[in-house]
Amino acid sequence: MHHASNTMQQNPTKIPFWRDTRVLKVLFQILFLLGVFLLSGILYANMLKGLDNLGLNLKLDFLRNEAGFDVSDSVIEYGPSDTYLKAFIVGVLNTLRVSLVGILCSTVLGLFIGISRLSTNWLVRTIAATYIEIFRNVPLLLQILFWYIVSGTLPAARDSINLFNTVFINDRSIYFPSLQQTAGFSSWIGYLYAAAILSIISVFVLALIFQRKQRQSTEEGNDNGYFTHITRAAKWSVVPVFFIVAIIGWFLASESPFVLVRPVLQRFNVEGGIRFSASFISLLIGLSVYTSAFIAEIVRSGIQAVAKGQREAARAVGLSVGQTLRLIILPQAVPIIIPPLTSQYLNLAKNSSLATAAGYDDLFRIGSTILTQAGKAIPVFAMVMASYLTMSLTTSAAMNWYNSWANRFKR
Repeated sequence: MHHASNTMQQNPTKIPFWRDTRVLKVLFQILFLLGVFLLSGILYANMLKGLDNLGLNLKLDFLRNEAGFDVSDSVIEYGPSDTYLKAFIVGVLNTLRVSLVGILCSTVLGLFIGISRLSTNWLVRTIAATYIEIFRNVPLLLQILFWYIVSGTLPAARDSINLFNTVFINDRSIYFPSLQQTAGFSSWIGYLYAAAILSIISVFVLALIFQRKQRQSTEEGNDNGYFTHITRAAKWSVVPVFFIVAIIGWFLASESPFVLVRPVLQRFNVEGGIRFSASFISLLIGLSVYTSAFIAEIVRSGIQAVAKGQREAARAVGLSVGQTLRLIILPQAVPIIIPPLTSQYLNLAKNSSLATAAGYDDLFRIGSTILTQAGKAIPVFAMVMASYLTMSLTTSAAMNWYNSWANRFKR
């Protein structure tokens, strides 16, 4: 009897695969995916047939045609004789420019306002709270239009506001000094290559020195590993060595690699320097102040989420308010702040599509112009959506990586 029971335990009845829940779960998922792909294929084929009946297609060969329209703001050289593809690239770069600068400005401003919101000074705290309530509750489109109207009240180009013969402001643009390459730039590049090579060599040399010193200071001769010493050496050598060699190369080059070009007020316009149009500035200010109001609240809530005992402990060891905030509170608040901050960065990039209100030639505006002239609605909108999606996913991935790095000590 005992032998029979052991035989049954060793040879249990095998469950048929059509009754095995594990197999059925995988099978149903495969069938579901096949159904989704089949439905997508049917819809895609139906769309192609409908477009063909209308005389339309999804080909992108129109991108090689001449654009025939001008762009007021361009990061790269562009003219009406260039192709639709280059015009589209200009739109992508313009959107990236206003998004990146807007993220930087809104972060700095939001951090300052958020900390001011917690100030013990009643006036500072009230001003910060008023700023947040005003700019957070007024629609972004109205704010962009407001700043664009304000820019129109500035003087004409020939009567530009002159700040120390360096910055000129008028109703068209703002001009700042710019750096221009000289013939000495090519020779300075050689010093930059040398600086990079010397930085790498210094890392390995310092790592060997650190490893040898540690072996000499321990009886058993054990150390933390060569790669640990490389990481330590990199912190001390890469940046200093690179900049020292680069600075030496600057002075040893045949001439200064860059010269400062100041804008000059001519009879009817300003020439030289770097130009930022009124449309760009209006859009940038609108995006920055609107997003900074939300970032300020994120910063405030993140700081308040840090345990009160951390402040008391910092005060007990004699740290000042500024040291407590910089060394104790903010490092612990950053992991709390990053996830909602990422959402605000994504919103800023997507909200830049409101640039049309200020006349700024961003991705959406240029895409709409291409659509009107080429008559390719679906390909153009697909390209625009793919561009925004790529920018959003890249921003999200970068912030997720930073969040993981900021939380590395909690593991």
